[in-house]
Amino acid sequence: MKTILLVLGIAAVLIGLLWIGQGTGVVNWPASSFMIDQRPWVTRGAILTLGGIVLIAASRLGRHRQP
Repeated sequence: MKTILLVLGIAAVLIGLLWIGQGTGVVNWPASSFMIDQRPWVTRGAILTLGGIVLIAASRLGRHRQP
C-alpha cells in the first residue's frame, strides 16, 4: 500500500507541476495543448501538487509492522 501511495503521489506532483508550467505559459508542450496560458490550470496544478505531497507524506508515515 505504501508503494502505491508513493507512486501516485510522485505522479500527482509531476503532473501538477506540468499543469502549473502550462498554465503560466512557461511550458509550451505539447504545442496544441488547450492549457497553455490558461490561469485556471495554475490553481488546479497547485492543488494536485499539494495532494501529491500529502500522498507521499502518507506513504512515508504509514504504520510500521512489528514482529
